[in-house]
Amino acid sequence: MSQRQDGSSGGEILVEALCRQGVDTVYCVPGESFLPVLDALRDRAGVRTVVTRHEGAAAYMADAYGKLTGRPGICIVTRGPGATHAANGVHAAREGSSPMILFVGQVDSGFLGREAFQEVDYGRMFGGMAKRVLQADRLERIPELVMQAFAAALSGRPGPVVVALPEDILFARGSAPALPPLPVSRAAPAAGEMAALRALLAGARRPLVIAGGSGWDAPAGAALARFAAANDLPVAAAFRRQDLLDNRDRQYVGQLGLAASPRLAQRVKDADLLLVLGSRMGDVSSSGYTLLESPRPRQALVHVHADPDELGRTYLPALPINAAPALAAHALAALEPVSAPAWGEWTREARADYEAHSTPPAPHPDLDGVDFAEVMGWLDAHLPDDAILANGAGNYTVWVHRFFRYRRLATELAPVNGAMGYGLPAAIAAKLRHPERTVVCIAGDGCFMMYPQELATAMQYGAAVVVVVVNNGMFGTIRMHQEREYPGRPCATELRNPDFVAFARSFGAYAERISGAGEFPAAFARAAAAGVPALIELTVDPRQITPQARLA
Repeated sequence: MSQRQDGSSGGEILVEALCRQGVDTVYCVPGESFLPVLDALRDRAGVRTVVTRHEGAAAYMADAYGKLTGRPGICIVTRGPGATHAANGVHAAREGSSPMILFVGQVDSGFLGREAFQEVDYGRMFGGMAKRVLQADRLERIPELVMQAFAAALSGRPGPVVVALPEDILFARGSAPALPPLPVSRAAPAAGEMAALRALLAGARRPLVIAGGSGWDAPAGAALARFAAANDLPVAAAFRRQDLLDNRDRQYVGQLGLAASPRLAQRVKDADLLLVLGSRMGDVSSSGYTLLESPRPRQALVHVHADPDELGRTYLPALPINAAPALAAHALAALEPVSAPAWGEWTREARADYEAHSTPPAPHPDLDGVDFAEVMGWLDAHLPDDAILANGAGNYTVWVHRFFRYRRLATELAPVNGAMGYGLPAAIAAKLRHPERTVVCIAGDGCFMMYPQELATAMQYGAAVVVVVVNNGMFGTIRMHQEREYPGRPCATELRNPDFVAFARSFGAYAERISGAGEFPAAFARAAAAGVPALIELTVDPRQITPQARLA
């Protein structure tokens, strides 16, 4: 296979096709199944190859890249175990509607179907998770497959695509057509649909906008803000989409998901018109399909979604509109505002409820360690408007979602699928993309230990992220559920952790531990000024399981 012949290798053709699509970053763990691709990347000055310590981390970074840029994040892993490790990121991209392409090495074409070493049928493995699963069968078709992968990842509801690359095709040499980038078509709302929407809005008394989904850009976010302001509408964010509207805006009224305000949840139930823009309103955003009942909501539902198959799948809308949320936002902003809307007091009350709910309460006098609410309040008050926060999953995220107010689009990196370990890889991807910006990863102790080795990746590429580890010595979410279902019978939730400070320093990172919230501002200043990846460990009271609940 290593013998050189005339023409380009399949690996060179693949990298050339990626460059034609505008790819500038590739996340990978190297494998022998795609050596020709690695060799071709070596000579591409315009493509940065980021080598992670785990394929799952590489896939999470690709997902974060898609969230930050709106373009597919590119992940390349080897066959078999490399693909299974990367499946976490594919699932995160699917549920988060993030554009992503996973290229996977495959066994030699002549070995397929024999359960060869590390062989996996990727169509069966990823068929229900990825938007499309493709496999190269001829060298000259590689550019075509790349074009198809980008089109699928970006069209309709964005999401992940998997492309399998048999080893013999990557090593083969020949020629292939050079294909230009494929323009992506996006659905826009029809004039009649917008007229019907305005008529429903004009007749409402208690309307509520719920913004979510992906495919947003800064002009679309500005259009959403103009539409809400012109009509004095309250706007809530779907689960982990809090950065779609400046949370300081008087129209913003909170998020639907973990730590949602009970008053906001009731407001969804009490609304007579819901304009759901881009979100599927899955079980988290809908509180188990109780805020919106399936199949027929009590509220009049205008459902705007990029995927036509989503409209009517879970809810029967009064008005379904197949449109990309960004294009729909521009169309909404162009509508004639409703004159003298009847819901002014409704909006003001919703905003007042949000401000009260998102203000950190006074510390509990009988709790030990760091008051995490006070820490989040400090971060909210002092981080720059363009700071990026990344987190994974766990009860610690309740504090993040409740007490931090996002200001700009693409500053919230959080997995909609509830994946632990997401925060650190995502933060590294963000810092490499925006080295001039403040990037903070917030992780529970259990969440951080899923991918702690990626501190080595941060050190290698100079990604000076600040990692805040909230250490309560347990898997807090599971312990909370155990106490609800089996009071006083904890099992398999206690964690015996390493010395996080010594662990981080072993990589060359800056690290320190604090035991009181008053120590945090100075500790954060030292971490941010360190010039290297930094870790601040917060020792918190394990009894404080949520901002308002304590373990007995």
